[in-house]
Amino acid sequence: METNIKEGLPVANFTAVATDGAFSLADHKGKNIVIYFYPKDNTPGCTTEGNDFSSLYDTFQERNTVIYGVSKDSLKTHENFRAKFQFRFHLISDKDEIVCRHFDVIKLKKMYGREYEGIERSTFLINHTGELIKAWRKVKVKGHAEEVLATVNTLT
Repeated sequence: METNIKEGLPVANFTAVATDGAFSLADHKGKNIVIYFYPKDNTPGCTTEGNDFSSLYDTFQERNTVIYGVSKDSLKTHENFRAKFQFRFHLISDKDEIVCRHFDVIKLKKMYGREYEGIERSTFLINHTGELIKAWRKVKVKGHAEEVLATVNTLT
């Protein structure tokens, strides 16, 4: 799947496995979609980010917006993570990095002097017609869900 993720352009349809079954971008036409990518289930930043989106879930829903989180964790790990923190949205398992590469979020990272490829925390807002409205890259968790909601609030 080739990436052509640019603000103002339509996002190509993709399918993936999620905690609510098969995910297809096309199945959500007519709704705004928030897709956020995070490194790993059950880590402090990822848990905080999930909780922040979950706490605003009703408001996103009122604004015709669905939320999906994406990481490379297995579906089973996602199901446990989602249940443990009672996330009100679903998680996409991208073990093969197909969706991550489609959105160009696999980046070279460094930890303890070691380089590796991993997910760069990123969020994408797609409007009801399938157009990418906003891409946030190198996301800092604090206040991010509120910032995404503020952008959703500007959509008609």
